[in-house]
Amino acid sequence: MARQQGWFALILALAIAAGSVCANFPLELGLDLRGGSQLTLEVQPAGEITRVKSEQLEAVKAVLDRRVNGLGVAESTLQTIGDDQLVLQLPGEQDPSRAAKVLGETALLEFRAQKPGTEEEVRNLQRLRRQVESILKLKQERAKSGESRAEDEPDIEQLAEEQKAYGLQSSAGSEIEQLEQLEEQASIKIAELFKPTSLTGKDLVTAGRNQQQNVADSWEVTLSFNREGADKFAELTQSIAGTSRLLGIVLDGRSISEASVGDQFRAAGITGGAATISGNFNAEEARDLEVQLRGGSLPLPVEILEVRTIGPTLGAENIRRSLIAALSGLALVAIFMVFTYRLPGLVAVMALSLYALFNLAVYSLIPVILTLPGIAGFILSIGMAVDANVLIFERVKDELRRGNTLIRSIETGFSEALSSIVDGHLTTLISCAALFFLGTGLVKGFAATLGIGVLLSLFTALSCTRTLLRFLMGYQALRRPTNFLPAKQLPSSFA
Repeated sequence: MARQQGWFALILALAIAAGSVCANFPLELGLDLRGGSQLTLEVQPAGEITRVKSEQLEAVKAVLDRRVNGLGVAESTLQTIGDDQLVLQLPGEQDPSRAAKVLGETALLEFRAQKPGTEEEVRNLQRLRRQVESILKLKQERAKSGESRAEDEPDIEQLAEEQKAYGLQSSAGSEIEQLEQLEEQASIKIAELFKPTSLTGKDLVTAGRNQQQNVADSWEVTLSFNREGADKFAELTQSIAGTSRLLGIVLDGRSISEASVGDQFRAAGITGGAATISGNFNAEEARDLEVQLRGGSLPLPVEILEVRTIGPTLGAENIRRSLIAALSGLALVAIFMVFTYRLPGLVAVMALSLYALFNLAVYSLIPVILTLPGIAGFILSIGMAVDANVLIFERVKDELRRGNTLIRSIETGFSEALSSIVDGHLTTLISCAALFFLGTGLVKGFAATLGIGVLLSLFTALSCTRTLLRFLMGYQALRRPTNFLPAKQLPSSFA
């Protein structure tokens, strides 16, 4: 009796603890339930690499993972698919364009020295780029405010002659897109006038950002080099100090900043292992560049194949339908169990309620990111939990038909069904393990929820159901064989 009360107290304590967990730790919802964005990326072979191998895919994933963490999107997931693809999920993110830009660029940082004799050409391209930037900024501001074109606003056609002189062409449709392409081409043309050196982003230790003093919405990116990088930077700046040649900072083949090195650094160059990129960045541009540089350059280029956005309304509808499906399934199972097995069926419904509560608590604690396939796995695991109860109750009914006493029939039913229940759950767990370790993405979510449910169903079927049934058998009014079987199926010894 004391042992029975101990089990009952344990189950009650677990139920209270599970309820507290569910109340204090909300479930984490996946993209299909919460809404957000999903990006599918493909790693492209480059150079001597003709086929992407698993170690190269993992190297790209590691860089992208650092960039995603730098973006600050909560609960994002990055997973590999197949031999050369990655899927990034950003729950709650309704505008994936910034993430796509940050993730899709290689972020190969180079420090270059200007080629001798190109001073005039660089100055002209810098002037052209500044003109394009000022016109682009003005047009973007007017587009946001909805203002019409002003009479004194510079015309893009004024740049046509200079475009042709440098072989710059734009194929975009709108004026803003043309200007953006022209600005990028001018930066690429400037980068070509600088000679590459051995100093690259691989020599970086970290990157940061600061707002420039006395300049509104103008930010700079700070760099710190390792010891080898500091020596290279000092040597590079020493070679051009006090000359008309510039130091070029190039990102993915585009010059983002050009700076002169004063004559005072002619003796030893700029020492200390630190540098600053002042490229007239706004706060978001500086943040994106910092994220790319801190994450490192991609070992292979990445192409974004698909960008998919799920609105919060669709996510809420998925949750509503999932709840209806889960509750309907539980209700139908409850009706079947009570109608077929009478009092034991009612006990099974109580055990199933505990089972559902324990599942949700475990999902919150691990935590499990709940998706539609995950909910499917949870609902399927309810069937496994019911199956265990069915095996037990059928054995109990067989023992009653043989003329055994009620208590003896219950104990025998649990002991005889144990091996079958364990075998059935074990084979399901093996399938779950295979799906989890060999599958990807949503398949893993399905396997995780099903596996957790199978483990918990063993506990609820063999412990909760047994304890509740023994507790109810303590009441004389309930300890009647007719609560388990119709009178006509009972042997005459019970009459």
